[in-house]
Amino acid sequence: MPDIKILTEADLRSLVKLDIAAVDVVESAFRALASGEVVMPPILSMEIPSANGEVDVKTAYIPGFDGFAIKVSPGFFDNPKLGLPSLNGLMILFSASTGLVEALLLDNGYLTDVRTAAAGAVAARHLAPETVHTAGVIGCGVQARLQIEAARLVRPFERVLVWGRDPERAAACAADLGKTLGVEARAEADPARLVAESQLVVTTTPSREPVLMADWLHPGLHVTAMGSDQPGKAEIDPAAFGRLAAYVPDRLSQCRIQGELRVAVAAGLVEEDREFAELGDIVAGTARGRTGAGDITLADLTGTGAQDTAIASHAVALAARAGAGTAFGS
Repeated sequence: MPDIKILTEADLRSLVKLDIAAVDVVESAFRALASGEVVMPPILSMEIPSANGEVDVKTAYIPGFDGFAIKVSPGFFDNPKLGLPSLNGLMILFSASTGLVEALLLDNGYLTDVRTAAAGAVAARHLAPETVHTAGVIGCGVQARLQIEAARLVRPFERVLVWGRDPERAAACAADLGKTLGVEARAEADPARLVAESQLVVTTTPSREPVLMADWLHPGLHVTAMGSDQPGKAEIDPAAFGRLAAYVPDRLSQCRIQGELRVAVAAGLVEEDREFAELGDIVAGTARGRTGAGDITLADLTGTGAQDTAIASHAVALAARAGAGTAFGS
């Protein structure tokens, strides 16, 4: 039996960066999804109410990739009270030709953070206005920071606005982004004003009620919503669907049961069987997203197993070139 490569979080942080290479890798996963040849089962999702926890399992086989990943992603949101992180997880990369385990990626959620932010950059690359002066983020956690960092790789804006329910955390997030990106950044107390002054807005919250209202939308705005990754979560006022030139899900079947589309269907504002082009279709050029400068567009990102296979394969390839990781013999 061949050795299994073990990569720790420290290994992976040194190898995998949130850069254009990562964005391009994740974009390739979306392009593959548009081919119709990817095998990607529904997300296995389990809530553990007694511990305020949830666990997601995602996977996908992408033709042309040497391996496929299975990712286990727990989120236990009372952990900070115990001095523990709320998110962790790991990925396992299997050979697509033999099914044998090739690598164990003990990333504690780092690769998920990178691929999720990179997916936001893919959405911005294909849906945001060509010129973005101000980007806004609703939310002030790790993903808020990463989404804005990733968006600037494809839309080099000059200013960032941050809104969060906790003003101190929002100010800290803005300070971090200003320092990291070298741009003007400040916390904004009014989320409606944040949206009004931005051409690109990302929502990154675990909210179960809208944090961005339909009457805040304005011509030329692109919104990427990435917090509704579980049934019951919602960030966007469902009335927004009546104002969109394009609604773009990462995976339509997923967004029907979790994501902003689910909320709009439940509210009776979108037909249950209405078809929408996916982000992969737009990446592949088989569908159009933004068609004019005044369009209002929304990307609904719930996270796909194809992204996990892509980023895990990218990480293992980088490790092989660098001679990184530990070989574990069977």
